Amino acid sequence: MQLDNILNKRILGQTRKAVQDFNMINKGDRIAVGISGGKDSMSMVYALSLLKKFYPESFSLHGITIMSGVNDFDPDMIVNFMDMLDIPYTVEETYIGQLVFNIRKEKNPCSLCANMRRGALNNKAIELGCNKIALAHNRDDVIETYMLSMMYEGRFHTFSPVTYLDRKEITVIRPFIYCKEHDILGYTRQNNIPVVKSPCPYNGMSKRQEVKDMLKEMIKSNPDIKSNIFGSIQRSGNWGW
Repeated sequence: MQLDNILNKRILGQTRKAVQDFNMINKGDRIAVGISGGKDSMSMVYALSLLKKFYPESFSLHGITIMSGVNDFDPDMIVNFMDMLDIPYTVEETYIGQLVFNIRKEKNPCSLCANMRRGALNNKAIELGCNKIALAHNRDDVIETYMLSMMYEGRFHTFSPVTYLDRKEITVIRPFIYCKEHDILGYTRQNNIPVVKSPCPYNGMSKRQEVKDMLKEMIKSNPDIKSNIFGSIQRSGNWGW
C-alpha cells in the first residue's frame, strides 16, 4: 500500500481537493463513514485514513454498515480491514430489506430502500456522537443522478458535495465527488482493498444501471461527454439533495 504512484496520488489528491473546495472537514469533526462494503466506500475510508495522517485539521473516523435484513453479507472481512486501519466500526442490524421486499413488495424499491438506509445511518451516526457523515458518491454518481433527475423528474438536479440536515443537525459530506469510478476500481485493486459483492437483489436492474449503460454507448461517439456534463453541473451550480 504505497503512495508513490500516479493513481494513488490522484485519488488522495482529488479527495483532499474536494474536502478543501467545499470545506468538508473542520477541526474536531467526528465523521461517520457509511460503508456498504463496495469499492467506493471501502476505498473512501482507506483514503480518509491516509488523509487523516497529514491533514492540517484533526478529525476522527467511525465506520458504520447498515444491514438490511435480507441477503446480508458476513462483515468479518470489513471488520479485519477496519482493525488494520485502526478505525472503530459498527454494524447496525435493521429490517429495511424485509419491509421493502417482503412486506410492501415494492416494484421499484430502490428509492424507498435508499431513503430508509440513509435514515438508519443518520440515526446511528448521531447515537455514536458524530457530527458528520461521509458518503462515497463519486463523480460518475453525480453525473448519473443528474441524468436521472432530468429524464425522470423533469429537472436539472443532483446531490450536493455538502448537505446540512436541519432536522438531524448533522452534515453529510461526499469526499469522493471528484473521483472517477474506473480510477476507484484501479485504486481498490492496487491497494488490495477488500470488497464485498452487493447483496441487493435489484443490483444491476435499476434505473441508474440503465443510465450507466446509456452513457457507455454515448461515450463511444463522444469520449468527452461525462467531462462536459460534470463541467456543466459545476458551472451552473445545480447541486441539491
